[in-house]
Amino acid sequence: MFVTTADLSDRQGALFMLYSDVEHLEKVKKVLVDGGYTGDHFANGVKLFVGAEVEVVKRSELHEFKVLPKRWVVERSFAWLDKCRRLWKNCERSLYTSLQMAKLAFIRLLLKRC
Repeated sequence: MFVTTADLSDRQGALFMLYSDVEHLEKVKKVLVDGGYTGDHFANGVKLFVGAEVEVVKRSELHEFKVLPKRWVVERSFAWLDKCRRLWKNCERSLYTSLQMAKLAFIRLLLKRC
């Protein structure tokens, strides 16, 4: 899990996260992303840092509801985080505190499922 300031775009934040955790990502072969991460610059950055291929999972062009299996995992995880009231609005003063609150929310979720 990685938290950045608001002045970084999602692409820049993703590349920064991959670069900072390169030693833990050596077994990654494919990175699944949504349509916001298209482009050669991002794909080349992922290939350079991790050595993985980028697969873009796009929504249906007809704007009809259809569950996309790979994308559903991420959307479901965000929905679980939305149940934590503290994460609805970012009131924390530091990035470290925001990151720890998100981690605590996932730990709480895992403990409730055991």
